[in-house]
Amino acid sequence: MRKTLMLSALLIGIGAPAAAQHQGHAGHMIAPSPALTAAVAAPTRTDANRARDQYRHPAETLAFFGVKPGDTVIEVQPGGGWYTEILAPYLKAKGSLVLAQAPGKGRDTLAEKLGTDAATYGKVKWTGLPVDDVAPGSVDAILTFRNVHNFIMRGGTAADDIFASFFKSLKPGGVLGIVDHRLPESRDSALEKTSGYLKRSTVVALAEKAGFKLAGESEINANSKDTADWEKGVWTLPPTYRNGEVDKAKYAAIGESDRMTLKFVKPK
Repeated sequence: MRKTLMLSALLIGIGAPAAAQHQGHAGHMIAPSPALTAAVAAPTRTDANRARDQYRHPAETLAFFGVKPGDTVIEVQPGGGWYTEILAPYLKAKGSLVLAQAPGKGRDTLAEKLGTDAATYGKVKWTGLPVDDVAPGSVDAILTFRNVHNFIMRGGTAADDIFASFFKSLKPGGVLGIVDHRLPESRDSALEKTSGYLKRSTVVALAEKAGFKLAGESEINANSKDTADWEKGVWTLPPTYRNGEVDKAKYAAIGESDRMTLKFVKPK
């Protein structure tokens, strides 16, 4: 009887949909290496960025993607450098970090910030987006955090062009790691153009169209408190708080958005 119950529990766990697993992360975690743990704890990280670790789980996320200290990594649209603060010290000794962002104010602002600490960021390089001046087949991992919805919202062939450039830049067996705000599959797809949320199926289709294969997914960055139906989109929630002080405590209690974490590979 005991064996039967254990088998039944195992089968239930295997068959459970991802949405039912949002409350627990342990089953999806890969233990971060000491080097990765040290990078997350780097004293050069800003306190404001460190405060977001509870929602973004950087050590577990990067461990899931399999990023190693000797890798050549492209971080896509790094924004204010949240993940850059972790990846730069992690890759500094043996690897290489390339930031992919089109020239403009955002890139200039981050470059100025990184320029104040040459010891940490002196080896960081830049490329455009789509990735336009990286040798084909030279990159071990491309990581994009909460950016794919922006590619979709641009319309036209923007998303396809960007993913094609990712595929071209990666080595065979290279990893494309994606974290983005998750829209329930039952919702109207039109919301992907305005809300900042994307369906998992949309991201998978986009990656597969470029030639990638889905290698794994994790609930590390899931948040079952996020109903993904906010009038002002994902930006209603922290850290943006688009409603200002209105119901801020309510949104703070929800936390950052419910996110899918998808790992794709370029077939060998």
